[in-house]
Amino acid sequence: MPGRIEDYALIGDLQSAALVGRDGSIDWLCLPRFDSTACFAALLGDDSAGHWRIAPAGAAAATDRRYHDDTLVLETEWRTPDGVVRLLDFMPPRGEAADVVRIAEGVSGEVPMHMDLVLRFDYGRVVPWVRRQGHDLEAVAGPDAVWLRTDAPVHGRDRTTVADFTVRAGEKVPFVLSHQVSHLPRPEPVDPFRALTETRRYWHDWIARCDYDGRWPEAVRRSLILLKALTYAPTGGIVAAATTSLPEQIGGPRNWDYRYCWLRDATFTLQALLGTGYVAEARAWREWLLRAVAGDPADLQIMYGLDGARRLPEYTLDWLSGYENSSPVRVGNAAAAQLQLDVYGEVLDGLHLAREAGIAATDAGWDLQKALLDYLEGAWRQPDNGLWEVRGGRRQFVHSKVMAWAGFDRAVTAVEHHRLDGPVEAWRAARDKIHAEVCAKGFDSDRGTFTQSYGSAALDASLLLIPRVGFLPGADARVAGTVEAVRRELCQDGFVLRYRPDHEGVDGLPGTEGAFLACTFWLADALHAVGRRDDAERMFERLLGLRNDVGMLSEEYDPGSGRQLGNTPQAFSLVGLVNSARLLSGTSTRTSADSSAQHTRRDAG
Repeated sequence: MPGRIEDYALIGDLQSAALVGRDGSIDWLCLPRFDSTACFAALLGDDSAGHWRIAPAGAAAATDRRYHDDTLVLETEWRTPDGVVRLLDFMPPRGEAADVVRIAEGVSGEVPMHMDLVLRFDYGRVVPWVRRQGHDLEAVAGPDAVWLRTDAPVHGRDRTTVADFTVRAGEKVPFVLSHQVSHLPRPEPVDPFRALTETRRYWHDWIARCDYDGRWPEAVRRSLILLKALTYAPTGGIVAAATTSLPEQIGGPRNWDYRYCWLRDATFTLQALLGTGYVAEARAWREWLLRAVAGDPADLQIMYGLDGARRLPEYTLDWLSGYENSSPVRVGNAAAAQLQLDVYGEVLDGLHLAREAGIAATDAGWDLQKALLDYLEGAWRQPDNGLWEVRGGRRQFVHSKVMAWAGFDRAVTAVEHHRLDGPVEAWRAARDKIHAEVCAKGFDSDRGTFTQSYGSAALDASLLLIPRVGFLPGADARVAGTVEAVRRELCQDGFVLRYRPDHEGVDGLPGTEGAFLACTFWLADALHAVGRRDDAERMFERLLGLRNDVGMLSEEYDPGSGRQLGNTPQAFSLVGLVNSARLLSGTSTRTSADSSAQHTRRDAG
């Protein structure tokens, strides 16, 4: 059976990624891309769905593990009665083909080792044809071909490739698994030790560009490395997570595919990258964003494929039982076709952040933004599915209106501060109209809080973003009231739920879910905004304590069981950590959009 979600560490090559358990087993890997089919899918079923384990014979969980310095080279160590052995796992930044390198290294004594490799293409469904080529093994099925090169003695047993060998102090036994599409020639095998040196150098050079100098450098640096590992290098797109269908409730149906790029993540991600010195990555993300949203503004999607592809049909893999029997296992995401008006504001806000950072706007990019604004001017009054992609019917979600306001506010700033052209009076009028309507229809004066949607009694964690986007200042009593209402009604053991799934049938799905980690970072930020800085810092420290031993955070957390839930590692959670650390460290600066928003707040609502 797979380990707990927090038992996994990540290795990756900036085009795909693998999850490695404490027991030395790779239980998840899709090749050649994040969104390709998996050749190791034990994470969503059992060992027969594909895995690759290297560990001391008879051993279970490792004694210790860590990443080597500021890299994505994983070191897993076992202390056994026979001695100490270390396993190094990494994926070199992509060259000719995708490679996974594993090196068993003797530290002391003589440790008997065992390897078992179960390759199962197409998410565990396809058993490849395996044959020996000299000292190497080749596995082929349909479009996929994999080669294993090692000095260890390997042989087949019950459709599994196994090896038994001994590692002595000072010895190193390498394994290299290489993937290529089956109609192309075999790629040139990488030298494992040279690849180790080059991989370490790559990550050392990359993290050296980080200019965060706040109070939590280790947590920020590790989060940035994991975020970089979720980047699809050929296009600059950043996936929401490396996995699909890890459940938001163990045994429940809230299992989604997150191996795509969400527009909503753009602003938060750009904040984190630009705020820590990664302008090149921010520029690549902006260019991906502009390519993805190009076309008819009415056809804007909330998410796209790694290369900007629009078709992400959702289907289930019924031969997989799901993580701890949490079914169905889903591939694709039907939410891509939903109407979520807030993404227009997120895109416009993200591109505004890029302008503020000195990433010059192009004429074509600004023309596209004007087209988005033109569409939004006629569409912002519509009900939509909201940022949580609910499947229980469209509503007049307050957050969607707030982000529509933000889109027009950033457009006004673009004209007034960056001398771009556009119908600024019309944009200013739309901005003020939205602001007045939200304050009139989205605020419950009896309870002193904004609500999830017009006329609703429900709350929503997205309301915590009202001061962040500049809609109202933290000093406004309506913001303080909303923060207190969220703490009172949406917190579970101090961690924030997105909303109450069982309230008003908003999401149309059975069951519940865990506390959403990004929302809890938002609460820390909102507490800071209303002047409760000690409370904000205590909450942030609690969130840091949820990271696993190698700094990973998934999407959600279950305070009752003390377990991480949802897909992992989650970019939204990692970005939330970075941005909160910057804010609480005093390294997060205000933008000119905040100044223009202050003027709006004096005149509206």
